[in-house]
Formats: sequence, structure tokens, C-alpha cells
Amino acid sequence: MSTPEERISELGLEIPEVAAPLASYVPTARTGSLVYTAGQLPLVKGELAVVGKVGAEVTEEQAVEQARICALNAIAALRAEVGELSKIARIVKVVGFVASDPGFHGQPKVVNGASELFGQVFGDAGKHARSAVGVSVLPRDAVVEVEVIAEVR
Repeated sequence: MSTPEERISELGLEIPEVAAPLASYVPTARTGSLVYTAGQLPLVKGELAVVGKVGAEVTEEQAVEQARICALNAIAALRAEVGELSKIARIVKVVGFVASDPGFHGQPKVVNGASELFGQVFGDAGKHARSAVGVSVLPRDAVVEVEVIAEVR
């Protein structure tokens, strides 16, 4: 049985550095056996590759990939908090915010980009409750923002 870190590598991904907060907050907060991540943007080396609203400047397919990047950034924040990902007992809840044109209604499909990565990395422990919310704008004009609650062993 492979570890979550090994599964990430098998997917051809690397765990990035934890993104520096854009304002006055910390990347994670731990209370008891739960770790809450701050909202994670799809930053790659500090930059957004795609900006705008899904259904206008951004395609649904692009947004799904951006949600996947958000999930990878959340995984990086979790690992920085707990040391190694095998200490994550379960991804409990995922909240995805999707910057959406008023006519776009596919937020659940976009946030699947994040949910599916959690499943690939954590297996059954990656199954979670979830909300997918359309919003008018996100920080730095990001397409998606994802936050996570995880249980630690």
C-alpha cells in the first residue's frame, strides 16, 4: 500500500511550497484532531495562470484544473501542519468557491477537480462532505478557491 506522498508522485505531481498568506491569517489552524486550511487559490509558484469568471473568460475545463491545483495547495498546507500525509485520517469537508458568470451553473463539476484529487491521494479517506458555491469575484481574480477540514490520527 502506497503512502499519499507516493500516490502524488505516481500522479506526476509534486507537493508545492505552502503559499504565503495574502492577508492577516495563517495557512492552517488546528484544534483537537481537526486541521482547517485557509482558502487555497490555484497559485503555482506564487502566480495565477488563469483569471476571470467561469462561463465568461474561463472554460469549465480550465476551472476544473484550477480546482485541482487548489487541492494540491491544500494538501501542501496540511502536510506542513501535520508532518506527513499518512497522519491524515480523513478529509472531512471541502468547500469550493467558483468565480462564476451569472449564467454558469456548473460549480459542482468544477469543484470535482479538487474532490477527485483528494480521492486519488487519500483513497476512501479522501471521501468528504462538500459545498460548491458560485461567487462574483475571488481574491486576485482567481477562478476557484478551496478550503478543507481534515481529521488527523
